[in-house]
Amino acid sequence: MFFSRQKSVVGLDIGSSHLKLVELKERKGGEYQLLHAGIEPLSPEAIVDGSIMDSSLVVEAIQRLVEHSGTKNRNFATSVSGHSVIIKKIEVPVMAPDELGESIRWEAEQYIPFDINDVRLDYVPLTDVQSARDTMEVLLVAVKRDKVNDYVWVINQSGNEPKIVDVDAFALQNAYEANYEVDSGRVVALINMGAAVTNINILARRTTVFWRDISFGGNQFTEALQREFNLSFEEAERVKRGEEVQGKTLADAQMVLDAVSGDMAAEIQKTFDFFGATSAEGAVEEMVLSGGCALTPNLRAVLQDRFGVPTDLFDPLRNIHYAGSDIHEEWLRDVGPMLAVSVGLALRKEGD
Repeated sequence: MFFSRQKSVVGLDIGSSHLKLVELKERKGGEYQLLHAGIEPLSPEAIVDGSIMDSSLVVEAIQRLVEHSGTKNRNFATSVSGHSVIIKKIEVPVMAPDELGESIRWEAEQYIPFDINDVRLDYVPLTDVQSARDTMEVLLVAVKRDKVNDYVWVINQSGNEPKIVDVDAFALQNAYEANYEVDSGRVVALINMGAAVTNINILARRTTVFWRDISFGGNQFTEALQREFNLSFEEAERVKRGEEVQGKTLADAQMVLDAVSGDMAAEIQKTFDFFGATSAEGAVEEMVLSGGCALTPNLRAVLQDRFGVPTDLFDPLRNIHYAGSDIHEEWLRDVGPMLAVSVGLALRKEGD
């Protein structure tokens, strides 16, 4: 249709401990205005290891979040991560787009450790077919079909339309590129720390060169406090946020938290070591932290000391206008790093 415009979507990040929602409006000049944002806690039993275990709890939480945020847009984008997601750059013979579309399933079978009938496949050619090379690079993404279906189902059941299912690492990159000047000569690690999974996306030459999800996140900090002080999960969460519970304060908990921060650093180091052994891009020169776990007291300082590179909290609203909106600016500053993936999703358009 002439003069048709791509429809905007609401970004919904379905995490293990919280749902995060962001809706943006594109303005002239490519700028964005924040329309709605919200965060809704989830019961620990709702999602375990990235898999939806109690869909009714998730549906109810989405409905509450939509109501509280005030959004009227029912077109949603969400994303997935974890062991059910496989991302690979593969080399295939140079071929026309229609040929690639026909052969990608066979090519994928060589690289995907799941039954090809059990996954949803997508791909993006990274090499111009007009190049003089005999082979072309293709970015291949495979996600367990059951996982995609579960996330689509809860959005449908909440009364909304799932238009896009992305991958957390790509949504994170989307948000970063919209808010920061990407230095082509710098190797930057975007580290999104959730409750159960941490997504690591390493950028070099203005593009993603390495991805990995690790099963380590905020739950490890909370569980360590539970064991140390004999607290419930909820009580340990409150101590982690700085509240005093049963006479235990954040000062009492800091040594425990720092020990787990050291464990987190060791997990990230393994990823960086593997990246260094398999890539010619050079060492990571900067880390940008997002996700709820990134707000753990002193974690940023521990990581910066361990790796000796600039380590900052991600501000996914850095280039997005929100002054004068109904959303409290102080709240946005406090929770900003938690909104990184949902901002990246909200930047997508239906059909792009």
